[in-house]
Amino acid sequence: MAPRKEWSIGCRDVAGRRRELTVFASGGHIVLVAPPGETAVLAPLEVGRLRAILRDAAVDASVKAEP
Repeated sequence: MAPRKEWSIGCRDVAGRRRELTVFASGGHIVLVAPPGETAVLAPLEVGRLRAILRDAAVDASVKAEP
């Protein structure tokens, strides 16, 4: 089994505490893991970073999903 690629992006919860969103590709799908029981609040630059991470994860998932 190939090692799983995993990305993370810093964010804050609604109380302003630093948290982290994690993104990984698994079985041809993209998995987004939010802080447990929290809402992620992203600044505009963090949204741009998340967009880039999701693009990378989608490319990774599509390559591994092919037979």
